[in-house]
Amino acid sequence: MRYAQIRAFHHVALCGGVSRAAESLGLSQPALSEQVRQLEASYDLLLFRRQNRRAELTDSGQELFRLTSRFFEGEAAIAAWLDGAGASLRGSLRIMVDSTAHATGPLRMFRAQHQHVRLDISHGNSREVLAALRAYEVEIGIFGSQPDAADLMMVELGLSPIIAIAGPDAFTTPPDSMPVSRLADFPLIFREQGSETQALVMQAARQAGVKLKPAIVAEGREAVRDLVAEGFGIGFVAESEIGNDTRLRRIRLEGVSPSMPETLAHLSARRDVPVIRSFMRTLAKSDIHHLQSPS
Repeated sequence: MRYAQIRAFHHVALCGGVSRAAESLGLSQPALSEQVRQLEASYDLLLFRRQNRRAELTDSGQELFRLTSRFFEGEAAIAAWLDGAGASLRGSLRIMVDSTAHATGPLRMFRAQHQHVRLDISHGNSREVLAALRAYEVEIGIFGSQPDAADLMMVELGLSPIIAIAGPDAFTTPPDSMPVSRLADFPLIFREQGSETQALVMQAARQAGVKLKPAIVAEGREAVRDLVAEGFGIGFVAESEIGNDTRLRRIRLEGVSPSMPETLAHLSARRDVPVIRSFMRTLAKSDIHHLQSPS
């Protein structure tokens, strides 16, 4: 195994093709392709499926890419340490959140101390956030659940009650609360599969002896909020997710788990990546202190 071949494979996987990888490494495309070919031939492995100038990872390629990601992150951590602890942190920090409302506090603290780090923020439900963390697509995940996951380091950011939301004209006099079983009397707006909030509401409804069915399935919380505000039906969210949206009426749900944990996590195997380590140190200096180590 040669370092140059591993580096060639890693960059082709990272860039999604030979052309962009060759440009990032300052090599010719034929030379880079040959290094990947030699790696495959040496170990009798097919690492890529070549399709229309794109290189799609095979199952073996995906497994190797997870390993090379750790390898090159370790290399970057060594370089950062050798460059000196006093140097200002730079680069980017990729964060996937299921709601921006969950992220503003930690991001504000980190941004105040590390202004040279670019924050790349994407959205997904809890299942998608966990998948992105494990695929090395993001460094930090923030989501509304607390999974039993030995491969994650987690911080509990707080608890948020689950509520129903309705548009301004849904009720003549909006109730302060309602039993979860009453949701079955209204057209309901569901999110896509993978929403932890929705799963808790559905579980509570089953325990109350009713089955909830969607009138509309929308992708993402923003779509749910907009449809609710326009009078298409009733939705349900963690209260912290709707902020100061004056279009929505908040209704407490009786019989639902009283709160949704808001959790920040990263892979424990990546704890020494400089930008992750700095982010977690910033968090530790705040009043958020529920750090959990893998069992």
